[in-house]
Amino acid sequence: MVISHKTMTMSDDVGVNNEGEKMDYQQFIQSKKHTLGDHGFDPVWMPECAFDFQQHIITKAVRKGRMGVFADTGLGKTLLQLSIAENVVRKTNGRVLILTPLAVAFQFVDEASRIGVGDIAHSKDGTIKAKITVCNYERLHLLNPDDFECVMLDESSILKNFAGKTRDQIVAFIKRVKYRFLSTATPSPNDFIELGNSSEALGYMGYMDMLTKFFKSNQNSVDSNNRNIGEKFYLKPHAEKDFFAWVNQWSVMVKRPSDLGFSDERYKLPRLITNRHVVQNKSTWVINGQESLFAQPAATMTEVREEQKLTVNERCERAVELASGKTSVYWCNLNEESARLSEIDRDAVEIIGGMSIDQKEEILVSFAKGDIKRLITKAKMTSMGLNWQHCNHTVFFPTWSYEQYYQAIRRFWRFGQQNEVTCDMVISEGQERVMEALEQKTQKAIDLYENLVQAANNTFEHSTKEFNKTIQLPEFLK
Repeated sequence: MVISHKTMTMSDDVGVNNEGEKMDYQQFIQSKKHTLGDHGFDPVWMPECAFDFQQHIITKAVRKGRMGVFADTGLGKTLLQLSIAENVVRKTNGRVLILTPLAVAFQFVDEASRIGVGDIAHSKDGTIKAKITVCNYERLHLLNPDDFECVMLDESSILKNFAGKTRDQIVAFIKRVKYRFLSTATPSPNDFIELGNSSEALGYMGYMDMLTKFFKSNQNSVDSNNRNIGEKFYLKPHAEKDFFAWVNQWSVMVKRPSDLGFSDERYKLPRLITNRHVVQNKSTWVINGQESLFAQPAATMTEVREEQKLTVNERCERAVELASGKTSVYWCNLNEESARLSEIDRDAVEIIGGMSIDQKEEILVSFAKGDIKRLITKAKMTSMGLNWQHCNHTVFFPTWSYEQYYQAIRRFWRFGQQNEVTCDMVISEGQERVMEALEQKTQKAIDLYENLVQAANNTFEHSTKEFNKTIQLPEFLK
């Protein structure tokens, strides 16, 4: 038997690029790198109604070609995304796909009509009827990435709410398209490493590469500053400036126009009134078959869940009292809470997980139009992307999730709201730890925002050592 050995050279063809052209080995390796370069073009269209800071973001995003637009609620993310999409259509004559949460698609279609974007359609069955297609995340499986020149993820932080298979499907879909944009008001407010998922989806530094460069494992280690409890990874103290400068190379984060050097005159939020209502738990826990002798604050997640179950009736009755006679939204967590609220408040309309997508959308659209006075829903289902400035009251049953709280409140308390917004938070005596956790996560979100804004003008260079030594084969392979 004769064994033939072939030595691969740099000039051997090993694959093809996106244009179908053959690549040699060196080109193949280069194509696998995550780079921070620009992939876009100069804008060819700008809506006349866009404010100065919006024009700045549109220009930057179109030139970048792949970018995260992390603009706060009410700053016109819908206008920004439609403007970017229209630029791609006019430049390439290709199609653009905008993926949205439930009941948000109609807002895109309405806004498109207002700013002069005409070739747009909402697809519910995978049919492509226009250059710009708006579709819910849940219907992505009906579409083919090869049909689009650009994909935009509206409220991209919603990816964390999907199961692993669905999330991977969305990321795989967007990575097959040339122009990519992510948009959300809350980019990883409590866990910095989630930004790695956004970077990788956009085609920049990979998730694992980011962990290696900027983070250290917090497993089996002790932090003398007691600042990283419960975190799997923590940001290296000496790498903080470089990390936030790197994030700013492929994204823009803005909570008000002045963050970009523009006037805040048109963007002043009304007052937010947050009230905490505590109901008494008259029962004691029974956990793992062990009944406690006295009522006490819940310290663990298991105890908090038990506390929630024991106080469903009391909290729901208090919530209905607070929302009586108002246009309001009940944000609950448990099915038992949703069902009980529906029993007590006969005028409220309940959204449940078992409903079809069309049923949920119909209810959400009806509430947005003012046809429904009070809504019962869960933050993990409907807290993303919806504009409800017609409502200025809500009742919230808090959980550990800061993002759910922030997104739920921001449906009402956003630029464009004309009245003071009241948020009545209803908890039991044993849920004080939940409120403490929310306050800590709120501060962490503020820190992330401030660091990103401060690093807006910093530059970051991702350097690697090139291997340039001669390869020497061992004697037995010669």
